[in-house]
Amino acid sequence: MRVGIVTPVVAQPPPGNAAWERDAGIEEIARIAETADRLGYHHVTCSEHVAVPTEAAEQRGGVYWDPLATFGYLAARTSRVRLATQVLVLGYHHPLAIAKRYGTLDRISGGRLTLGLGVGSLAEEFDLLGAEFAGRGARADDALAALRASLGRRVPEHHGPHYDFSGLVVEPHAVQERVPLWIGGRSARSLRRALTADGWVPFGLPLRTLAKMLAEAGPPAGFDVVLAPSRPLDPLADPEGAGAALTRLREAGATIAGVKFASSSPAHYCDQLAALRDLADDYALTFEEKL
Repeated sequence: MRVGIVTPVVAQPPPGNAAWERDAGIEEIARIAETADRLGYHHVTCSEHVAVPTEAAEQRGGVYWDPLATFGYLAARTSRVRLATQVLVLGYHHPLAIAKRYGTLDRISGGRLTLGLGVGSLAEEFDLLGAEFAGRGARADDALAALRASLGRRVPEHHGPHYDFSGLVVEPHAVQERVPLWIGGRSARSLRRALTADGWVPFGLPLRTLAKMLAEAGPPAGFDVVLAPSRPLDPLADPEGAGAALTRLREAGATIAGVKFASSSPAHYCDQLAALRDLADDYALTFEEKL
């Protein structure tokens, strides 16, 4: 099982964010990303919200760094860790806008983009952006097909019920022949949608439920299942607890763990990254070897 991190600072939904994150900036984020990169972690993340209503922010949080700007900076500070949106909301963008903007990111990062995508659930944000909330699932399905037809292609073509285009040049475009597409969500429908892509990033479901859903779905070989522990890991103070939490994810069907760490400062966070890396052999964790 590979291990990536849910990047601190860039999204701060309650509860559980460390106090130091509130005042941290891009240098602290970059320091952590550089450490994850050096230690061979699989990915770092950045989510997307444009403007969260004040009432919704009490549950969702109000801090969401823009993933394109954030990853553009981190691409220049790292060399191999993957840059995973977790997630972009499909209804907020035309598929060709994603293909152009994030295809450019894939090029400048040397082919390290993973696109995590979701249908979205915040109606007020849809309204703000002039995007239709009703019927968003069907539009997301068409957008997903359009993206698969567009990423990595100079002259993409797609003819669907919501998006229809051909005879257009998108340059630059992604350098990966197949940019990995992960689908976020917690419903059976999100898993069915994910099976048309490359992976599933569920949230808010018990591991027993997740294991049952995966067993019934029978995902194909090579399909990514990205699961997160229920609470931040503390491999420095409790290595056995951290290892046990990751073992439970693997037993539920995870191929990749997306973890958070208990931390009191950026330096402590980096120490936690190293401590978990040291547990790799004991718990069958896969990290990239040093270049």
